[in-house]
Amino acid sequence: MSTAQPIWHGEWTLDQLAELTRNTLVDHLGIEFVEIAPDALKARLPVRRETAQRMGFLHGGASLALAETVGSLASQMCIDRETHASLGLDLNANHVRPVPQGQHVIGIARPIHLGRQTHVWEVRVETEEGKLACIARLTTAIQPRNKPGAGA
Repeated sequence: MSTAQPIWHGEWTLDQLAELTRNTLVDHLGIEFVEIAPDALKARLPVRRETAQRMGFLHGGASLALAETVGSLASQMCIDRETHASLGLDLNANHVRPVPQGQHVIGIARPIHLGRQTHVWEVRVETEEGKLACIARLTTAIQPRNKPGAGA
């Protein structure tokens, strides 16, 4: 049993995450947030015609969209969104296993580094059986938000 404190800034629910991503690419691809763990965020993506490549396997771009979604939202959940913003800086990935249509993949984002100016996230995209399909690393920049009337 871990006694580590959760990494999140404030309280979060799966319903809040669904509302934040409503009517976006997340909705279009069918990405669904499934778990907020103390040190990870998990989301599920169906492998269907819209997320597959022509041979019927998960499209690499869909894997990256899942990785970007779960990693960038996790980064936002770690900061005070009233005073700061988390912006994607770099995303890279290796695809290691094909996943056929009719299955789901799970994106699991865990922090490697949570600094004041950057966050680095490892995002594992796994099959429903827990086999690695794609491994990604996302770096986000943490920027102060401009306050109204503060100038440019």
